[in-house]
Amino acid sequence: MQTMMKKMCLKTLPLIGLVLALALVTAGGAQAMTRTLKKEPAVVIVAFGTTTKARATYDFFDAQLRRELPEPYRHGRIAWAFSSEIVRERANAKFKKEGKPERFLSLAQVLANLEDEGYRKVAVQPLVIFPGQEFEEIERAVAAFRTMGMRIELGGTLMHKWEWAFEAVAALEKEFLPPGKGVNVLVAHGTPETFPGSNAAYLGLDRYLSRKYPNVVVGTVEGLLTREQALAVVKNSPTKRARLIPFMYVAGDHIMNDIMGREPEKDGSLSWALELERAGVKVDSVPFDYQGDHFYKGLGFYEAINHQFIEQLAASLKRLAEN
Repeated sequence: MQTMMKKMCLKTLPLIGLVLALALVTAGGAQAMTRTLKKEPAVVIVAFGTTTKARATYDFFDAQLRRELPEPYRHGRIAWAFSSEIVRERANAKFKKEGKPERFLSLAQVLANLEDEGYRKVAVQPLVIFPGQEFEEIERAVAAFRTMGMRIELGGTLMHKWEWAFEAVAALEKEFLPPGKGVNVLVAHGTPETFPGSNAAYLGLDRYLSRKYPNVVVGTVEGLLTREQALAVVKNSPTKRARLIPFMYVAGDHIMNDIMGREPEKDGSLSWALELERAGVKVDSVPFDYQGDHFYKGLGFYEAINHQFIEQLAASLKRLAEN
C-alpha cells in the first residue's frame, strides 16, 4: 500500500507543479489586468554617453526639448538611456563612489522600467548622427520590446535622409573659414567595418561637401575618410590654416584628446591638432560657452540640429496619438 501511494505521489507531482504554475500565471494575469495602465506615452532619449564635462551637451538638449515639445508632452515622462556599455560602467562607478543615486541605464533597462510603470506607448529618439552599428542596436532593443506588447515609435538618425543631412550642414556653415582663408575639416567618428550602411552616408556627405565648398573635407577617427587623407589636404593647402569642426553629437573624449589634445600620448602619438601645428599649420576649433564653462562645440550645442531631432520625436508622438 505504501509503495502504491508513493507511486501515485510521484505521478501526481508533475500535475501539481503544472497546477501551481497555472495558478501563478493566472494570478499574474489578473494583476496585469487590474493594473492601472498609462494612457499617455513616455519619451526616451538615447545617447551614446560620455564621462567628460561635455555631458553638459545633454543638459542643453534637455532644456531645448522641454521648450519645444508640444504642450501635452513636455511635462510628461522623459527618460534617458545611454548606449555605450563602457560609459555606463565608468559613470555608474563614479556616481557610486560619490554617493550619488544617479545611474546611466541602457535602453533595455529604461524600457523595462517604463513597462513596469504601466507605460504601453513609448517614443524613442536617438541622438545618433549616422545610421550605423549604434542605431542598429537600438532597433534590435525596440523590436524586442514590441514583441511584449509595447507600442514603440522610433525616430531616425540625423543622416537618415539627405534632406536632414543638408539641413545639418547648413547649420554648420556659419562656422566655416571662407575659401582662401583655410581648410575646414568636419571630424566624424567613422566605422571600422566595411559593411555598415553608414559608410555610404560618410562618402555621400564628403562628396556633397567637396562639391558645395572648395575648402571643406570630412575626416573620421576610424574607418573610411581617414585622418591621413584629411590632414594631407590641410598640409597641402597654401593657407596653412585649419579649423577642426566636430561632426559628433558630443565633443567629448575623441575631440578633447584625439583631435585637439595638447600633449602627446604615452606612445608618442600626436593629436590631429599637434600634428598639423608641427607641420606649420595654425589650428583652431569652434568654441562654445555654456553655464559658465568652455567647450568644443559638438552638434548637440546647435539649436537648429537639436530641433531636427525634436521634430522627429514630435512626429513619433503624433503617430502614437493617432493609433
